[in-house]
Amino acid sequence: MSVQSQQSDEWQSSMTAKTADVLLVGAGAMSTTLGMLLKQLDPSINLIMVERLDHVARESTDGWNNAGTGHAAYCELNYTPQQADGSVNTNKAFAINSAFEVSLQFWSYLVEQKAMPSPDKFINPAPHCSFVWGEKNVQFLRTRHKTLQQSQAFTDMEYSEDHDVIRQWMPLVMQNRDASEPVAATRVRYGSDVDFGSVARNMVKHLEAQDGFELLLSHNVQDLDKTDDGRWKVSLKDKNGSHVTIDAGFVFLGAGGGALPLLQKSGVKEGKGYGGFPVSGMWLVCKKPEIVDQHLAKVYGMAPIGAPPMSVPHLDTRIINGEKALLFGPFAGFTTKFLKEGSLFDLPSSIRPNNLLPMMSVGMKNMDLTKYLISEVRQSHSARCDSLRNFFPEAQDNEWELAMAGQRVQIIKKDEKGKGKLEFGTEAITTEDGSLAALLGASPGASTSVNTMIGIIEKCFKDRLASDGWQEKIKEMVPSYGHNLTEEADMLKEIRQRTLSTLKLDQQA
Repeated sequence: MSVQSQQSDEWQSSMTAKTADVLLVGAGAMSTTLGMLLKQLDPSINLIMVERLDHVARESTDGWNNAGTGHAAYCELNYTPQQADGSVNTNKAFAINSAFEVSLQFWSYLVEQKAMPSPDKFINPAPHCSFVWGEKNVQFLRTRHKTLQQSQAFTDMEYSEDHDVIRQWMPLVMQNRDASEPVAATRVRYGSDVDFGSVARNMVKHLEAQDGFELLLSHNVQDLDKTDDGRWKVSLKDKNGSHVTIDAGFVFLGAGGGALPLLQKSGVKEGKGYGGFPVSGMWLVCKKPEIVDQHLAKVYGMAPIGAPPMSVPHLDTRIINGEKALLFGPFAGFTTKFLKEGSLFDLPSSIRPNNLLPMMSVGMKNMDLTKYLISEVRQSHSARCDSLRNFFPEAQDNEWELAMAGQRVQIIKKDEKGKGKLEFGTEAITTEDGSLAALLGASPGASTSVNTMIGIIEKCFKDRLASDGWQEKIKEMVPSYGHNLTEEADMLKEIRQRTLSTLKLDQQA
């Protein structure tokens, strides 16, 4: 027997074959949400979840790898850009707010069904506030508040320019601040801090207790091939070098920054032309109880000039595994990795003939952004604390430590002229036959995961979703399904009353 033949026999003997209705790649917020939705819609569906790391939700979804803001557009000023005429565009804010309401409904349903633990294990009340200083910014926030208040979705938003009132909302922020400085703030008291890592891990814990679910940790996807019968043959390799092939009817690529390379490996036409722009992040973190206990809010400000939209500075309450801390940032940075535990070759290896022009075009048009990200990396600890002191004037350098956040890969795609554009946000890509879907991009990401995954089900499980059984079940899980909460004030009020009560977010603050 030849050496090559012997090696082939050894490879075959170490290969395991599996079959699944659905293969979920990645064990973060997106894949776990899609798995839970599908398993609720059809308990008999066979799911396999594959994760390259040895732990669930260890990358972008993990607690300290994101800000934990339940993105509802209450405080994030980048979701309400100011127009040239001074007006405020609220379209994105309304869309994100409605999408987060969908997440709250699904999480409420899971808590009621005992499929998720007590809400305080994964979501806690943290008022969502915006804070600005300077007359121009005060005028913007005043206009923003007035515009948003016209909708039932934002009717509970409070506004003040009074130093004493704002001091009650955010004592640290107003500590020893110049009484003559023009400031303004808004507050929605039932904002939330979400431990998305806990959300994902509890969903997987529930799925593992069901028949027809298998979790494969420490398995890396090597290749994806479409077979003649319309199914997918997915090749995996575990940490010991053993091979697994999975015959799957549907594949979801929910691997965060790793989704783009996998989409490229699949060879589907829908993935052609896409590229990625990686952005790293860092936080300043304080865990001293005497400081932490003085702040209960997520306070968002204005993004520095030249900064990407996801770099809006904010001073946040974080509650992870029951431990409370304060977080300030993010401080963006540049790296060529697509994942926190990725490779420096991720970016160059993602370049293809079909995305070369868009990526070069974006690179040429965003040199200032790249320089900004590099300058952020080079900042000293003292310089970062100076930024913090805009939000907490009395902050001391030695009371804050630097922590690395998760990796984000922003979307690069072709524009109308065939060149390239850089997009901040998330985008779901589905194949024409509905056999594969992928999620690219970043914020608001996990906050809107339920709405995004329902969108994938609508496209990739269209016929099944049209059945009476699935329609009845999805409306049980998400009562607003099929309705527009932005336009249906009474329904929004009723649903919000239920979710805030079930998730214990309706506490006065």
